[in-house]
Amino acid sequence: MTDTAKRTFYEFFAGGGMARAGLGLDWQCVFSNDFDFKKGIAYQANWDKDSQTVLKVGDIRNVKTKELPGVADLAWASFPCQDLSLAGGGAGLRGERSGTFYPFWDIVRLLADEGRAPRVVALENVTGTLTSHGGKDFEAICQTFADNGYRYGALVVDAALFVPHSRPRLFVVGVRDDYDIDDALVSPGPIEPFHTKGLQAAYGRVNDAAKAKWLWWNIPTPPHRHTVFADLIEDKPDSVQWHTASETAKLLGQMSPINLAKVEAAKRAGRRMVGTIYKRTRIEEGVKYQRAEVRFDDIAGCLRTPAGGSSRQVIMVVDGGSIRSRLISSRETARLMGLSDGYALPKNYNEAYHLTGDGVAVPVVRHLAQHIIEPLLKRLKTKNIAAA
Repeated sequence: MTDTAKRTFYEFFAGGGMARAGLGLDWQCVFSNDFDFKKGIAYQANWDKDSQTVLKVGDIRNVKTKELPGVADLAWASFPCQDLSLAGGGAGLRGERSGTFYPFWDIVRLLADEGRAPRVVALENVTGTLTSHGGKDFEAICQTFADNGYRYGALVVDAALFVPHSRPRLFVVGVRDDYDIDDALVSPGPIEPFHTKGLQAAYGRVNDAAKAKWLWWNIPTPPHRHTVFADLIEDKPDSVQWHTASETAKLLGQMSPINLAKVEAAKRAGRRMVGTIYKRTRIEEGVKYQRAEVRFDDIAGCLRTPAGGSSRQVIMVVDGGSIRSRLISSRETARLMGLSDGYALPKNYNEAYHLTGDGVAVPVVRHLAQHIIEPLLKRLKTKNIAAA
């Protein structure tokens, strides 16, 4: 049953429900969908345990509009990034996974035909979307918003503004043409840090018809973050084991002189320092070496799904003369995404890592909701009351 006092939303490509977590308790999810049944188990464990399930697990192409109740205030879609990321094969929106952008919009069009177009549509993906196929994929996204009756704008938001986690992502937010927009929500031009040089360049490649409906969303920069990566570290994780002394020594032995110098500097910091390590193959004087490269800048590297061993972050904790290392724990990955410790993670480490590494940062969703989506809907509600 829908709570009429709450705003309603559909959550597509829902994963573990991180957009739902970011929207918060004043929102009610009335339909969600994801293809991955393992993620679906996590979603239901966290969100549908006390109420009638709203999750449909399966291909988005099989979703019917009759399954989506009412006129949603918001349709959120964090569609797959693999074909748009720098690590992907470059298929872009023509790819099997990222190409699910189009079946999502097929649903929006059908809802519009029924007089039920979502009031706001929000998309999230990697920043590689801006340059995929020379900008043609981003232009296609913009054209799709414009062709389907939405004024829209894009922002690049790095989760590092909110949590100690380097995770820049592209967000495109559109509002139906027939709704008023408060002038304060729109800037006359691009503003930092959300309208990056890359975004501005991508906008410059968009055709004039799509640009006619473009908006430069105007949102505030959040307060300075005081949390550092070391604050999120578990001393006794239950999902991973600390390395033995010999395993840590092996990691140090794989470091270049520059990276070893970083470790020595961390020893002298006078506080616990936590670095993240990725293993990469480097060619030095014509010879290939596997190098362990560490960063001690108080933030974690961008979480990625564990497709291979190198994508799992190893952490190194330096506290004076003590040096310990291990894989990042599943709970730490959840904290980096802004999830509370009450969020139930899969017991399997790889499944938990995949769930968090493939999600959207919770506080970023909350910031966009607070400063764009909710003000848009509040103005609509006020307008409707005045008309009555």
